[in-house]
Amino acid sequence: GVAIVGMSARFPQADTLDAFWSVLREGRNTVTEVPADRWPLDGFYEPDKEEALAKGRSYSKWGAFLDGFADFDPLFFEMTPNDALEIDPQERLFLQEAWRAFEDAGYTRSRLEREHGSRVGVFVGITRAGHNLYGPERWRRGDTAQPYTSFGSAANRVSFKMNLNGPSMPVDTMCSSSLTALHEACEHLLHGDCELAVAGGVNLYLHPSSYVNLCNLQMLTDGDECRSFGAGGNGFVPGEGVGALVLKRLEDAERDGDHIHAVILGTSINHGGTTNGYTVPNPVAQGRVVRDALDRAGVDARTIGYVEAHGTGTALGDPIEINGLTRAFSQDTQDLGYCAIGSVKSNIGHAEAAAGIAGVFKTLLQMRHGELVPSLHADELNPHIDFDATPFVVQREGTEWKRQFAAVDGVSTEVPRRAGVSSFGAGGSNAHVVIEEYVRDRTAPGAERTGEPVVVVLSAKDEERLRERASALLDALPEAERTGATPADVAYTLQVGREAMDERLGTVVRSFDELRDRLRAFLEHPGGTVAGVHRGRAARSDRALTALTAVAEMGAVVGTWLAKGSYAKVLDLWVSGFELDWGALHPAGAARIVPLPAYPFARERYWIAERSLDGPPDPLIDDLLDEVVKGSLGVEAAAEHIRRSVLDGTGAHTDNEGR
Repeated sequence: GVAIVGMSARFPQADTLDAFWSVLREGRNTVTEVPADRWPLDGFYEPDKEEALAKGRSYSKWGAFLDGFADFDPLFFEMTPNDALEIDPQERLFLQEAWRAFEDAGYTRSRLEREHGSRVGVFVGITRAGHNLYGPERWRRGDTAQPYTSFGSAANRVSFKMNLNGPSMPVDTMCSSSLTALHEACEHLLHGDCELAVAGGVNLYLHPSSYVNLCNLQMLTDGDECRSFGAGGNGFVPGEGVGALVLKRLEDAERDGDHIHAVILGTSINHGGTTNGYTVPNPVAQGRVVRDALDRAGVDARTIGYVEAHGTGTALGDPIEINGLTRAFSQDTQDLGYCAIGSVKSNIGHAEAAAGIAGVFKTLLQMRHGELVPSLHADELNPHIDFDATPFVVQREGTEWKRQFAAVDGVSTEVPRRAGVSSFGAGGSNAHVVIEEYVRDRTAPGAERTGEPVVVVLSAKDEERLRERASALLDALPEAERTGATPADVAYTLQVGREAMDERLGTVVRSFDELRDRLRAFLEHPGGTVAGVHRGRAARSDRALTALTAVAEMGAVVGTWLAKGSYAKVLDLWVSGFELDWGALHPAGAARIVPLPAYPFARERYWIAERSLDGPPDPLIDDLLDEVVKGSLGVEAAAEHIRRSVLDGTGAHTDNEGR
């Protein structure tokens, strides 16, 4: 098996997984009209379908969109604002969520290098362009920015910034991209190509042409509901999302004491081959990919309690999916109506490249909370599906997720919650994953040390981020306590699982109540001195670094301070920039990594469509673009001509404030 040891994601109306759980549990439909900050509806939306197709417009104005889709923190990743503006927002979002997933797993770059030699793979599902399409018109009007979309860069940027040396690849199998990326990550892990892997997907609708193309294929519904397994479904609603999982071989994760969210028991991918049409699914192939995943997982289909279906909400696709699932399950049992089924698309639309990973996150959250959430817009079921003749029941209300039973040595035994997740691409690429909850000993390793002093440290790039970090930690403490974490676990996670940045805060506490008091006091007295709270900024001047180096040579003295519990002296050094080996504070097995809030990135907006344009169109660029369109000149060559004209001082765009 493969352990999921870290995770982070953003979905419509949900910037965190806790917020996403609220969306799911409340049965909320996050679909809205296309926001004004994407593109205007005038000249784009035509409600009459025939008119829309005739005029090359969209008959849909609906979608589930990410708030702050263009927000990014370039300085955190050592980029210039201009670099950030040109990079596809999909690439930027996946980079941030991958960082946050590693933090959730408790892995810094130095820890990855020290413990795993940076043999970490990156696999990202991505299929949508759009950002790059803003270039030509802007070049005609004098802009020299080069907005680009590179699927390869979406993966490679993570490997570069995190200093990872494993495989690094994008996956584009259309709507099954992110689940196929998850399959590839598991395969590379199990074959020893990497020690850890980050896998996920991202999907944004950045240009109106995406909608127009989908309407031309008549894939979109003309309403605001994705009716997964419901009557009246005639297409899907576009959706957005980004998510990343950190994966590790199960035996390695257990050996290293990682926090395990769940276990991937088996994965499978295939293709439907030739059907009645390029976008027509194959029920036999869909059934086979599910069956292969079950066989690789080594589990009986009768023990699967939930299936997160592809469920696009179409009259043709949904019956075919149920047909394939029934084929796969019937090889193990003839029982009917025992397995719940639903689709996250009913909440957030069809996130295409991120659809599969969205289904995985929904499944993981249901496992964490022991609940099944409602699948929406299916009060009246699809009349073309006879659910009474299948193992499946559409989950139309929230309920407890009860575990299934299996015969073990002739005795009926309760088994962990198990689920299957499906994702099928419009071109015929299919993927299925079998996931099992991880049942752990709830006794905290450090429980017997409760009441002993622990050192809690926080750091960030600037004061505002530090305060956000302190606030997020304060809000997360009740959940940490509920799940059995101790103050020692929290301290250990923050010490070894977060990179030490410039702005620093440290405190010594004996209980969660004391930690709450310190955090509240810090937040209520900005810039002031707070009793018991050590606050400082890492030294960067040559003189200060020399002084800290001299102190570092007194390692034995610092070690003595730690051994004697003189933590105040040590914290005074740490908040000034002295790096410590915190491992000396934690005997083997005395504390564990626990999930805590990840880094609160700055929310600065970088959206190429909003960058102002001055001056008249440039005839040079018009001529070059004509050559590109005719195929007589490549885009790279045209860009080089533009650069030369800027350097030579020719071209109308050189008057635009240096642009």
